[in-house]
Amino acid sequence: MTTDGNDILARLAEVIAQRKSGDPDTSYVARLFSKGNDAILKKIGEEATEVVMAAKDGDRERIVAEVADLWFHTLLALSAFGLAPADVLAELQRREGLSGMEEFAARKAIAREKRGG
Repeated sequence: MTTDGNDILARLAEVIAQRKSGDPDTSYVARLFSKGNDAILKKIGEEATEVVMAAKDGDRERIVAEVADLWFHTLLALSAFGLAPADVLAELQRREGLSGMEEFAARKAIAREKRGG
């Protein structure tokens, strides 16, 4: 792949930002945004389920297509909450080099602190 994935995600986020307040009759993005966050979140759940089903079937092409759908709808959710792909990439970069167990323990400690002990 010759194009940087970060660039693709950033460009797609820009397109979403441009279309989200467009005409719901002519833009899928605008239609989902006009229905509210619950519609976007429901779509993420549907797409996640489709990823699981494709993976269970072992259908590599369908897995890629469904993950692309999931990522797209997740970008809609990020936009809805004033976030960007760069925020997620920064979090992944922060986690780089940590073991899964270290990351889990750190999240548990943060959750305990938020609850007050």
